[in-house]
Amino acid sequence: MSEYWLPNALKALESTRLGDGAPLEFLPGETGAAPSWTDRPEAAGTGAAVVVRTSGSTGTPKQTLLSWDALDASAQMTAQVLGGHGQWLLALHPSYVAGLAVLSRSLVAGTEPVALLENTTDPERFGKAAEQLTADRRLVSLVPTQLQRLLTDPPRRLLEALRRFDAILLGGASTSADLFDRARSLGLNVIRTYGMAETCGGCVYDGYPLPGVTVEMGTHGRVLLSGPMVALGYHEAPELTAEKFEWAPDARSPQATPIRIGEGHHQGRGRRFRTDDLGQLTTERAAEVESIATVTGAGHSAQIVPRLTITGRADSVIITGGVKVSAEEVRCAIESHPAVREAFVAGIEDAEWGQKVVAAVVLSTASREGNTFDEFEVLLRDRLGAAAVPKHYELLGALPLLPNGKPDRQSLIETLTKGTDHGHST
Repeated sequence: MSEYWLPNALKALESTRLGDGAPLEFLPGETGAAPSWTDRPEAAGTGAAVVVRTSGSTGTPKQTLLSWDALDASAQMTAQVLGGHGQWLLALHPSYVAGLAVLSRSLVAGTEPVALLENTTDPERFGKAAEQLTADRRLVSLVPTQLQRLLTDPPRRLLEALRRFDAILLGGASTSADLFDRARSLGLNVIRTYGMAETCGGCVYDGYPLPGVTVEMGTHGRVLLSGPMVALGYHEAPELTAEKFEWAPDARSPQATPIRIGEGHHQGRGRRFRTDDLGQLTTERAAEVESIATVTGAGHSAQIVPRLTITGRADSVIITGGVKVSAEEVRCAIESHPAVREAFVAGIEDAEWGQKVVAAVVLSTASREGNTFDEFEVLLRDRLGAAAVPKHYELLGALPLLPNGKPDRQSLIETLTKGTDHGHST
C-alpha cells in the first residue's frame, strides 16, 4: 500500500476546509490498495465539504452531506471531553465516517495519523503501528469486533501498546458488557460511543452527550440528536432529508420545521436529526459519572448531566403473534449467557406468527454439547416472556461483517430465512 496517500488525503481535505475545492468522497477500499477519493462537484451547491455513504446495513446506502463546520465542531467536542487533541491511529477506512473523523480530527489538531487499514486485528501488526505514534496523547477509534479479536489471546507487547492509548473509542455497533469490563480490567481506557454518519460519528460518549449536543426523546421513544455536528441532509434525496432532518424548535419557533437542502440557518435554529434508534433518557449527578471522558453537562447544570441508554431500533421491533418483541433486548439477553460470544436477532415473515423471532449465535467455545438452547429458552422466558424465545437458531463460526465492522444484517437475515441444516429450530 502506498505510503503517500495519507498526506495527500489530508491535503485534499484541507482544500475543502478552505473552500478551495469541490466536496470530496472517499471511495470504498479494495484489498491491498491505498484509499482513494473523488471530487463531487455536483454537490457543491449543498454546502458540503465531504459526502459520506452510510453503511447500508439496513438497506440502500444514503449519501450524507457533511459541512466542514460540522466536522470541525465534532473534532472540537471530542478534544474537549478527551482532555485535548492528540495523534490518532487510523484503523478504520476513511470511506466510513469513523475513519473520516480521524482524518478531520487530525487536520484540526495539526497532527498526522498512523494508518493501519489491513490486518487490523493482527496483534503484531497492530502493536507495531501503535508504537509508531510519537505524540504525548495517543488515540484510536475501533469497532467492538476489532477490540474483541485483539483481546482473544493478547501478547504482552500488544497490551502495553493498548494501555498507552489515552482513549480507545468503541463505536459502530453495541459493545457487550463483557468486552467493556474485560478491557477495563486490563487497564485499557475504553469509551463506548454512539453516533452515525449523520452526526459526524460519535456524539454521545458512555451515554453522555458531548458539549453542545442535545438529546431528546421523540414519538415512541425515538432518539433525536441536535447540535452543530448534524449533517446538512442527504444528497439528491429531498424527501428523505425532510423526513429525517429538521430545524429544532426554540422559544421563537416552537414547532420543528423540515430542513431543505441548500438552506442556511433557519432563524438561528440548530439542526436536529431523527435517528432510527429507540432509547431512554435519564439524569445523573456529575459526581457519579463512570467514564474516563470529561462530562461537562452538555448544556445542563454542572451538577446534573443527562444520560442516554439505547434500547433498540425502531425497525427492530418484531410483532409476533400480536406481541411486540425488541430484537435488541433478545440479543442482549442471549449474549448474557456465558456460552455465547455474540448474537444477532431479527424477525422474518411467517404464515402462522406474522413474524417469527430468529437468532444467529456464535458460541464462545467450540463445543456445542449440553442444553444451551434449553437454557436460552429459560433465560428469555424469565426475562422477556415466551414471545421473545426464538423459533429458529443458526450456529455460526462468526457473524458476517460489513467493511466498517458492523454486522451484515442483509446477509444474516438471508441466512436465517433460508434456515440451513446447521441451525437449531425450537
